[in-house]
Amino acid sequence: MVAGDIVLTGLMAVLLVGVAALLTRVENWRSYTPLAGGGAVTGDETTVINREKPAGIIRWLTTVDHKDIGLLYGVYAVIALAVGGIMAMLIRIQLVTPAGAILGNNAYNSILTSHGITMLFLFGTPIIAAFANYFIPLLIGADDMAFPRINAIAFWLLPPAALLIWAGFFLAPVTDNMIEPARTAWTMYTPLSVEQANPGVDLMLLGLHLSGVAATMGAINFIATIFTERNEEVNWANLDIFSWTILTQSALILFAFPLLGSAIVMLLLDRNLQTTFFAVEGGGPLLWQHLFWFFGHPEVYILVLPPMGLVSLILPKFSGRKLFGFKFVVYSTLAIGVLSFGVWAHHMFSTGMDPRLRASFMAVSLAIAIPSAVKTFNWITTMWNGRLRLTTPMLFCIGFVSNFIIGGVTGVFLASIPVDLILHDTYYVVGHFHYIVMGAIGFAAFAGIYYWFPIFTGRMYQRTLGKAHFWLSMVGTNITFFAMLALGYLGMPRRYATYQFDGAIAPLTQVSTFHQAATVGAVILFIGQLFFVWNIVQSWLEGPKVEDGDPWNLERDGMLDREFQWFDEQLEADSPEKDPSLLADGGQEEQDDS
Repeated sequence: MVAGDIVLTGLMAVLLVGVAALLTRVENWRSYTPLAGGGAVTGDETTVINREKPAGIIRWLTTVDHKDIGLLYGVYAVIALAVGGIMAMLIRIQLVTPAGAILGNNAYNSILTSHGITMLFLFGTPIIAAFANYFIPLLIGADDMAFPRINAIAFWLLPPAALLIWAGFFLAPVTDNMIEPARTAWTMYTPLSVEQANPGVDLMLLGLHLSGVAATMGAINFIATIFTERNEEVNWANLDIFSWTILTQSALILFAFPLLGSAIVMLLLDRNLQTTFFAVEGGGPLLWQHLFWFFGHPEVYILVLPPMGLVSLILPKFSGRKLFGFKFVVYSTLAIGVLSFGVWAHHMFSTGMDPRLRASFMAVSLAIAIPSAVKTFNWITTMWNGRLRLTTPMLFCIGFVSNFIIGGVTGVFLASIPVDLILHDTYYVVGHFHYIVMGAIGFAAFAGIYYWFPIFTGRMYQRTLGKAHFWLSMVGTNITFFAMLALGYLGMPRRYATYQFDGAIAPLTQVSTFHQAATVGAVILFIGQLFFVWNIVQSWLEGPKVEDGDPWNLERDGMLDREFQWFDEQLEADSPEKDPSLLADGGQEEQDDS
């Protein structure tokens, strides 16, 4: 356990040092530039779009500009993705051999717990907030978010939340394992989470609570912004699809996250004040499952709806035609939001609940697949007979649709009671879930990063590396998670650090082979992310500068949205030679030393 903690602590330290070194090199880090900040004045007029910002790190610590906060969310999410990815690689290497390759049971359980929480709460939600913060005001024609300071506070709650969640890894070596990482799994089921006498669990719960507060504050801000800050030309009929999905996601957050926060408070009280909310003689251990999954299944749609919006926004751009059935995509988004609160107990089919109640949850769980299928057919129909351009963002959108179909179909099987009773808590569930979380949500995030990369950097990425990133990710994702589906059919239970099979259940060699295949796929996937990091960092620092406000040639098909119109105006403002009357930062034209 100590050795594993030290190794992981060392990897995290190296990562953080690398991030700090990168930030000192990032262009425009030490000074304000209009392209990053959006400030400009016109001639001698006193109208100022944005006040000049302070220089250096003070800018990033004090900014309330939605674009700056979007970048902060993005950097934070990518760091969390790296940490969670390293944890995932340690898990996969551990399971190469039946007896476990590198980790003890306690270290494995700690890493398994932190991996799930990191990817869902520290990567999934913040990466969506990064896109939403930067682009929602631009897409709806707003000057900024409705509550800029609350927007900044919501972000700055996240770094301490991450430190609390990961605290056990840093504190275990220096406290002689008196404070260890939580080993509750990411679902924190009682009575295990109550009975673990480890302060690291309390720290993790407090970090989760803090991240929930941050998400709730952000949701309130997005709802207020979309309702009250829209340009006069933007009405409900022509509101873009990404804003619709963010609005629906924010409503889900308002109903779901406060419940999680309440459940966490009750769990903390049970752990520290000996209350009986989840004790057998009190509310009962299953009460936690009901409360957690009432949050937990809407959380899946909190994570997946905005990526659906990203794909619905980006995919038509490279298909050369408008999104097919726009209204039906909006209606299906709202339907998913409503139905998501009626499916939570399909996670509990094996707990012995009343069969009549169980059947009702099965019916709603099957019904919620219908609006998801509507979206899928609309995406396919949009591409049908379109003028497809296989750019990197488009490849990731197509990969999203492909992986989402596999993840969705496997989910329909789990919604069926007889099938779920066989496959519950096996690797089939892990494979299904990861097809959605990595194969769909992750791919949509990459599509958004590549699509809008020219806007938030002013540069273009290396296209060859971008496509290599896609193919490595696509191949690695399908090898890894399809092997997990097969492991589920073989009866491999999830969350186990070691495994040994009776031949009557499944041949051990066959189980080992699929674990090894999943690990090979994970290595391919990991290599793909190294391509991504190198491409993004190198292109941000040294990539070719974008001089055209329409880098994707969207105007040809009439697909140029507001954010690229804004980007074109910023390029004009940043180029005095094109229009001497439009100067950046107070109208001070640079002197030519020659």
